Amino acid sequence: MSDNNLKTLLILTSGVCLLAYLFFARPYYLTDHEMLSAIIIAQIVLAAVCKYRQAFFIIFIAAFLCAGTDMPLQSSWMQGRWFVLGFGALVGLAIYMKDHDHHFSTFHLIGMFCVLAAIVSALVSAYPEEAFLKAVSLLLLFVYGSSGARLAVPVLRPEKFFRGLLLACEFLNYFSAVAYFVLRWEIYGSPNSLGAVFGVVIVPVILWGLLTAESVVSRRRLGIELMVAMLVLLTSFARAGIAAAAISCLAVCIAMREYRLIAKGVAAVVVLATVAVMFVPLPEEAPKRDDSRSVTSMYLYKGKPDEGLMGSRGGVWQKTWDVIKDHPWFGSGFGTSLTDVDLTQLALAHAHIDSRVTREHGDSYLAITEWVGLLGVVPFYFLISMIALNARRTLSMLRRTGDVWSPAVPAAAILIAGLVDAAFEDWMFAVGYYLCVFFWSIAFILVDLQPAPQVVYSRDSSVPMYEPQFATASGQ
Repeated sequence: MSDNNLKTLLILTSGVCLLAYLFFARPYYLTDHEMLSAIIIAQIVLAAVCKYRQAFFIIFIAAFLCAGTDMPLQSSWMQGRWFVLGFGALVGLAIYMKDHDHHFSTFHLIGMFCVLAAIVSALVSAYPEEAFLKAVSLLLLFVYGSSGARLAVPVLRPEKFFRGLLLACEFLNYFSAVAYFVLRWEIYGSPNSLGAVFGVVIVPVILWGLLTAESVVSRRRLGIELMVAMLVLLTSFARAGIAAAAISCLAVCIAMREYRLIAKGVAAVVVLATVAVMFVPLPEEAPKRDDSRSVTSMYLYKGKPDEGLMGSRGGVWQKTWDVIKDHPWFGSGFGTSLTDVDLTQLALAHAHIDSRVTREHGDSYLAITEWVGLLGVVPFYFLISMIALNARRTLSMLRRTGDVWSPAVPAAAILIAGLVDAAFEDWMFAVGYYLCVFFWSIAFILVDLQPAPQVVYSRDSSVPMYEPQFATASGQ
């Protein structure tokens, strides 16, 4: 019997035994909707494990997305996402270590130093159990990124992974447009979350799809989809997401020398911004327009010119700086912050109290500095610098070769947008947030996709380009 058949038999046998146990020993579980949801989630995860390389990454991202958005079974996914993360990290590491060609680089080593710094900061936190749990979640995320996320990318055809990601972004683009413009269903919650998803992921990925379109029909289709994605992004009025998409797309287009596309994009943004303000139904939290405010003012000041350009960020930035000054070396504890209300005297002070010990920072880089202190933040900043360096290398390759079909290009575009957006939103190290787990998965994937001078990607396949001395030898 083959290994696959044996695994299938074991899973089916386990499933039958579990169902028999529920029917005869715990029949009331089958009438509890939360328990039924948990059983369904467990079945989905087990099915994904059977096709770990092909399917688990999809379930992994979907679990966190369903937990963080207004989707069915959201409450079940809120707990189930941690099961998916832990299970994915352990199984992914076991499968990855069986591969004789596995390797870990400096990037992965620094990631482990980040986890160590987070654990040390938890020891001095006012809420040590909460900080330790968040540090463990960071460990699981980095373990999954170092193993499971890398397994999702085929070794011989890594571009297939990003083609699948493009299809997912196209679906999410239309789904979100219908939800917001037709159904008035704000599935992402706050406009900033909508802006982050579209600015960091959907717009850069669809732009890459447009640049690599294989026919006139697909190019037109993707052009329309890019316009829809830009319109959805602009209706969020999320300045961080808009800036992230703009800088990422500009970087890719400049590297490709697509100056005409840049001019068309700027003109499209002006038109779409006007349409978004004047004609499109806006989210409830969007700034309200009146005749005294221009379109530019609506986006720059979000309808509040009296507060200044960064009025919504100034207060939280100052509060974060104050905490850093009071706890400069080891911080307030990873994932926990000092709030205006002292919760240390509560009965739950040493338990998992989650959101009551966190607050808005308005900047991921300031947030991690507050959490782990000036000593602990060093490996985190090194890791961020390596992400920026990897993205720069990819753009340099793109500028030199014009090889936009390389799978490293969309990965670099996502990471550039993420680095920009994180300067104004504090999601980068919030492991429970779907954009955080996606960003770090792509960061670990890009390490393996760093441009190799001997490989050039095309529409159909990757072509090995041998060094000149070997080409001469083969021709003799």
